[in-house]
Amino acid sequence: MHFVPGLARPVFPPWDPGWTHPKFRRPIPIHEQPLYKDQACYVFHQRCRLLEGVKQALWLTKTKLIEGLPEKVLSLVADPKNCIENQDERLLNVISHARLWHSTEDTPKREAYCPIIVDSLLQLCRSQILKHPSLARRIYARNYRLSTTWNRESFLLQVRGSSGARLNAKDPLPTIASREEVEATKNHILETFYPISPTIDLQESNVYDVEDNTGFQEGYPYPYPHTLYFLETASLRPHRFQPDQLRAKMILFAFGNALLQARRLYGNDAKVLEQPVVVQSVGTDGRVFQFLVLQLNTTQLASNEGVKNLVWVDSDQLLYQHFWCRPVIKKKVVVEPVGPTGFQPETFRKFLALYLHGAV
Repeated sequence: MHFVPGLARPVFPPWDPGWTHPKFRRPIPIHEQPLYKDQACYVFHQRCRLLEGVKQALWLTKTKLIEGLPEKVLSLVADPKNCIENQDERLLNVISHARLWHSTEDTPKREAYCPIIVDSLLQLCRSQILKHPSLARRIYARNYRLSTTWNRESFLLQVRGSSGARLNAKDPLPTIASREEVEATKNHILETFYPISPTIDLQESNVYDVEDNTGFQEGYPYPYPHTLYFLETASLRPHRFQPDQLRAKMILFAFGNALLQARRLYGNDAKVLEQPVVVQSVGTDGRVFQFLVLQLNTTQLASNEGVKNLVWVDSDQLLYQHFWCRPVIKKKVVVEPVGPTGFQPETFRKFLALYLHGAV
């Protein structure tokens, strides 16, 4: 007799010991999970990298792009009254503290110095509380999680997960664009990228919850989102977001926060907002900064017709060109001393202007 696997041994039912071992727990099939739905949802989370970058984010959020920061913010940048005492010297100390003094390593990693630079810059901004007492009506929250869902043409889209840190305020940001500028967006045509699917690089899932979640409990005393802060701390280049992908991530999470706020204030019905919702965003890798201001004008997102949302983007603003952790010596002559090169204080003025926006 030759060996026949199907007949060599009987088939026994799965053994049930009467208790569950966490190492050998059998997962519930997807179609039996309580949140399973037949319609697929395309989820954008913190590690999604959009192939088309900003262009794809604009289509997903039905938004018109405007290069540069709004005039209201630029007026705060140009106003000398908003400058901090010994601003440039303190900025250089912040950079040296993060890149050199804080770490015992010869060359600190980006994941170490990037959060320190942002926290130190925010501390400089908070020093303006004596000039502008309304800055005390804000709070800085880390690692909050949000979830919001909307329909875009035939796709069900969702922004979900943690988006870093958020500056919350007791008062909303003022509207940027006038009613005439908002109405003029009806003539704007959203750019497509056919034959590429608009949902490329989004996670397709049939297990999801459509309930909106701001990440904060009801009655939270700082309900209005002011500014989101995104840190690109990956040291290895393959793990790093490209600048265009980082800006797309900033747009989608700013849009998600604005959409949650609009539904909290005006309900879940899709309509053009009487009072648009404004959310700001800042992204950085510790050297290059991305600035963004988004104004949500409508929650009618299913079709390409009608009023569009607006976003102002100021891209690739260098705080400094390079930082030498050790002096460069050639022929016993110090060619490059320890410290930053190509320092550009104008970038911090924009950072400060976004922080002061709504309080000045």
